[in-house]
Amino acid sequence: MIKVLKPGLLTTVQDLGRPGYQQYGVVVGGALDGLAARTANLIVGNGDNAAVLEMAQTGPDLQFAAETLVAWCGADFDARIGGEPLPCDRAVRVAAGETVSFGFARSGLRAWLAVAGGLDVPLVMGSRSTYRRAGIGGHQGRPLVAGDRLSVFPAGERARHVLATLHAGGKRATTWTVRPGTLGKPVATGTVRAMRGPEWNWFTPEAQHKFFATDWQTTKEADRMGVRLDGPELALAKPREMVSAAVNAGVVQVPAAGRPIVLLPSRQSVGGYPRLAAVAAVDLRKFTQLRPGDTVRFQEITLAAAHELYLARERDLNRVRTGLVRLTG
Repeated sequence: MIKVLKPGLLTTVQDLGRPGYQQYGVVVGGALDGLAARTANLIVGNGDNAAVLEMAQTGPDLQFAAETLVAWCGADFDARIGGEPLPCDRAVRVAAGETVSFGFARSGLRAWLAVAGGLDVPLVMGSRSTYRRAGIGGHQGRPLVAGDRLSVFPAGERARHVLATLHAGGKRATTWTVRPGTLGKPVATGTVRAMRGPEWNWFTPEAQHKFFATDWQTTKEADRMGVRLDGPELALAKPREMVSAAVNAGVVQVPAAGRPIVLLPSRQSVGGYPRLAAVAAVDLRKFTQLRPGDTVRFQEITLAAAHELYLARERDLNRVRTGLVRLTG
């Protein structure tokens, strides 16, 4: 059992989302950075889709009733356990009665905390993710509040082995780490790889050039649905009316004002704005950490290149998984 002493600004239970219901208007949602959530789960011996805590800007204070293993990945939070720094990207032993505290994010915006076994909340449409607008999933369909208590599934064999090893060595955390940002073929922080979208040819040549040549600035209009960017107007070659069409996470829509919006995992199921581009899946996670005023530049790639980037990342993740199984028994 985990008791929430302080909830943080916006802390929710998330897994990898609720696919298969978009035709009914139910968003996929899930952890905004699926790789960070998967990596934290991997470190503590959970399956990819185990439920984790997603925190934003200011994290929670959590008291653990029983000894367990935790790991967190994401932004640079001021995280502590019993007054000591709580290192990221590695397995950390939490003793019974200890409190794990997350302060402000010093850089970036969000982080994901995994607990060995995974958080035990009810499945709703096959997912444990919180969908706030519908009030379903997660813990009572809402962000955490002080006094909430979260149950945890029993830890797996690998987590128990790591705990025993830490005990035997008198250590708090493992020396090995798994850093999500090093997997696959990453590029510079401010660069995002993207492909031309279905309505690319609707835009003027000047707008097409500007999209890939501009240092776009993130605005305050950002949430789990998407991030609006500020920069030059992207104009259509001629007035068009578009029938609403399906949209995926990573789609770059351009409303009438000409400023692009990058859609995130909790986006709507359909959209009526032209889809100028689509962000490569491996780089979409960058938008979950951007603060208002941060800049980003798009780099054009092909669909085939985006597929290869995704496969390279998954191969790296699988190699890490195999290595950890050997290392931790």
